[in-house]
Amino acid sequence: MIVTEQTPDQVHDVVIIGSGPAGYTAAVYMARANLNPIILTGSVTAGGELMNTTEVENFPGFPEGIMGPDLMMNMEQQARRFGADIRHEDATELLLDQPIKQITTGAGDVLHSRAVVLATGSAYRELGVPGEKALSGHGVSWCATCDGFFFREQNIAVVGGGDSAMEEALFLTKFASKVTVLHRRGELRASQIMADRAKANEKIEFIWNTEVAEVQGEGKVSRLLLRDTTTGEPSSLDVTGVFVAIGHDPRTELFKDQITLTEEGTAWVEGRTSRTSLPGVFAAGDVLDPTYRQAITAAGSGCVAALDVEHWLADTLNSEAAKVPTPPTNTAPVPS
Repeated sequence: MIVTEQTPDQVHDVVIIGSGPAGYTAAVYMARANLNPIILTGSVTAGGELMNTTEVENFPGFPEGIMGPDLMMNMEQQARRFGADIRHEDATELLLDQPIKQITTGAGDVLHSRAVVLATGSAYRELGVPGEKALSGHGVSWCATCDGFFFREQNIAVVGGGDSAMEEALFLTKFASKVTVLHRRGELRASQIMADRAKANEKIEFIWNTEVAEVQGEGKVSRLLLRDTTTGEPSSLDVTGVFVAIGHDPRTELFKDQITLTEEGTAWVEGRTSRTSLPGVFAAGDVLDPTYRQAITAAGSGCVAALDVEHWLADTLNSEAAKVPTPPTNTAPVPS
């Protein structure tokens, strides 16, 4: 493939890094505002975590639910309909601290842009055990809010010992007949109030000093093989679902040394805006959200970023125009 080098005078208004609900929503809004956005969806990760989700029942507008990949395809098509330039490529290097940002793609192209939206999302931490990936979406989940409804009157497990794990377990008691919390230590890392709530719930049981060694099932989770973390003794637990709640990591590798991050490792933004610590650099979706991490909140965040970019570009271009000197008026007398 012949790579055409892009000269600095080919400057775009905005480039979006990452897809998912945040990136695609930002692209829809920006395209409708005639900003001609380019969105680099990622060559493998296009659509984000929802591409690994089965039925989504809590995204507004779909009373019968919708499959995660179908929802993302709809969003992509909507952005494309309004003229967004959607490229299934990776961003491999970013230079963000100059007025004109530089984005290098996996294809070797270099894009120049006045504004950049970081919508790279986050990745749930996996157990890294056999059967986990194969049964993802078939009993293995990382989101109780997304998938808990599908486990009515079933025995399920939650892996983890922090506040997030306790929140997942408590939420799942609304649906499951029994929730077993598996924790690799002998005491919880969760705050006292969350630990007390979980321990007081009659539907929740705890297995201490235990880790998951394998997830088993034919097409659907049916059993967990366990290992005692102190003795190494094996055991098993019959469940039809397992919720992994051992944390998540925002995808900030490309820019973590260029913008300010929060204590949680997410992109820092100013108040309720999408403005990061660098002018012209905005963030949207799970990459800035350590708490909610839902498709609908990510989509709303993409809308915020698009409006912030639109206003920032207008102010910046008006400011640049004001700096252009006015040509002097020719006051010389006209010869008679």
